[in-house]
Amino acid sequence: MDEILDALDPEQREVAEALDAPVVVLAGAGTGKTRAITHRVAHAVREGHYDARAVLAVTFTTRAAGEMRTRLARLGVRQAQARTIHAAALRQCRYFWPDAYGTEFPEVADNAFGIVARAASQVLGEADVALIRDLETEISWAKSSNVAPEAYPELARGREVNGATPTQVAAVFAQYERGKQSRGVVDFHDLLLCNAALLTEHPAIADRIRMQYRHFVVDEYQDISAIQHRLIALWVDGRDDVCVVGDPNQSIHSFAGADPGFLLQFADDHPGARTLRLVRNYRSTPEILDVAHHVLRSTPEARLRAMRPSGPRPAIHAAGTAANEAEQVAQWLVEQHAAGTPFAELAVLYRINAQSPALEAALDARAVPYTVRGTERFYERPEVRQAVQGILRGADEDASAPASQLVADNLAALGWTPEAPRGQGRQRERWESLTALKQMLDEEVQRDPHWSAADASRWLRERASWEAAPVAEAVTLSTMHAAKGLEWDGVAVIGVREGLVPFSLSTEEPALGEERRLLYVACTRARRELRLSWNFIGPGGKQQRSRFLIGVPEVEGAASRPAGGEPSRRTSLKSRTCVVCGRQLQSASERKLRRHEDCELPVDAQLYEDLKAWRRRMAESQGVPAFVVFTDATLMAIAEAKPTDEAQLLALPGIGRSKLTKYADEVLAVVEGHG
Repeated sequence: MDEILDALDPEQREVAEALDAPVVVLAGAGTGKTRAITHRVAHAVREGHYDARAVLAVTFTTRAAGEMRTRLARLGVRQAQARTIHAAALRQCRYFWPDAYGTEFPEVADNAFGIVARAASQVLGEADVALIRDLETEISWAKSSNVAPEAYPELARGREVNGATPTQVAAVFAQYERGKQSRGVVDFHDLLLCNAALLTEHPAIADRIRMQYRHFVVDEYQDISAIQHRLIALWVDGRDDVCVVGDPNQSIHSFAGADPGFLLQFADDHPGARTLRLVRNYRSTPEILDVAHHVLRSTPEARLRAMRPSGPRPAIHAAGTAANEAEQVAQWLVEQHAAGTPFAELAVLYRINAQSPALEAALDARAVPYTVRGTERFYERPEVRQAVQGILRGADEDASAPASQLVADNLAALGWTPEAPRGQGRQRERWESLTALKQMLDEEVQRDPHWSAADASRWLRERASWEAAPVAEAVTLSTMHAAKGLEWDGVAVIGVREGLVPFSLSTEEPALGEERRLLYVACTRARRELRLSWNFIGPGGKQQRSRFLIGVPEVEGAASRPAGGEPSRRTSLKSRTCVVCGRQLQSASERKLRRHEDCELPVDAQLYEDLKAWRRRMAESQGVPAFVVFTDATLMAIAEAKPTDEAQLLALPGIGRSKLTKYADEVLAVVEGHG
């Protein structure tokens, strides 16, 4: 038996054996692309086509690079390099920069936000956090697209940046570049530009780099930017030994300059290139894929072939408020866990981070462990670095000590306790990181109770070098974007409504198509259970489910089936469901109220109407649209919280210092009038 090739299906095996020309792999969600490309490398090394030391596998995320290194090591290939494109560029710049320019390579700025904030204040005078973040994103797009500050106003026509004009954005961009220079730092985009400069301006260095790396695999090619595409072309330098992998249906990073056209045009740009397709989905049940294909509007010939057996129908639910939705999802997680699904195999996905707090509160109330997925590299988190260093020092001092005692002593010294701190914030994040590290090490101790400190030290050093992050025994909370490349047994997607999915700013193509693909990505993270939901009490109480779900029955799945086993039939959502709890209405009086008589509205309805009337008067007097004063969501939050002073008002979403100064007295007067 050939353990490398026999583990592949026919299409994957074709990828592994196609070593005589450039290869483009169009790999649908869950089709085993990582398996195909790691086995390709292992097969090529075994057959002598590749020198393992000359392999560079380029990934989109650090987590993916760690997974690639782990899988290659299991196949006996430990010398191949798997890195993100930024990590590979930084390594080359640090090594070759002194030879090229006679100085050490500059430090990389840990956080560009502060530099952007200073640049914005110098150009615009005053900028709130939202505008600064939008400017940071726009500068990132410009640099990824190789657009210089002086060219930005012309090339960025039609782009919206929170009210800032293209000329203003260009001025902030230019000031940002000067700010970096004065600090003697570079940002992550500069790494790629500097690496490209080394290759184009210093032929001798380019030759050394190309001798080092001769065999290339590039993952997630649908999400690379213009400068990334250019750098990869410089590395490859026209040679045939390159394999790019991607899925146009999972292109979701255009805001960062990504362009799926580079994937689709790759074969045309490389004469003799072969295009191969992976079409067998091993991740999701047929029922989940049916919903995903509906969201994507896939043609029959473009649909993936489900290889898993049939499973439960995806559940599609409506809820009253965002708090109602969070409560229902939390209860669903409890039920899934009680039915045998580990918490680590459950996830809740959402469009924006602002949706997380209500969910976290509902999970805290039920003592459900959870971890909020961020972008920071696991082994670079301060608490993880501190814990790892302590464990390694302890192993050096007493190599024969039991590993379990070493781990326990070091975590105790850092103040770790088995109980999670309540609430959100840095303390909770720190606890989650240390808990994940402990669980990872505890699993190894359980496999080998005689594991020594020396064993733990060697094992931990290797995992850290692979960037192989642990998986905590907790529910994962994540944005849809951050969930790309991950999968769980059960996935709940919340807020699948107009204004969030698609996002309110994505009203036309191509942005609308990307929102559709984003929901497709979210759906295809699920293996067995998929739950989609939205809340329809919000701005005006008229929030509608996402247009991407039109045509999907509103309620499916075991949770909504009557005793006979058939899905319940629902008619108009507006006329037949309660605006508070989302359950079906029965009587004419209930349908008139739009709620059950025993379901209380979450806000003072009259206060909400009076706030809307005040806003209308204010907007008319200022000659601006009503939402410029306050959005419906902010008025709803005021009506629910009934603040009594400026501090309470400032704590509500959508209210900053500027609006507090303008409107606090009048808003508080309206609230006070309702007792």
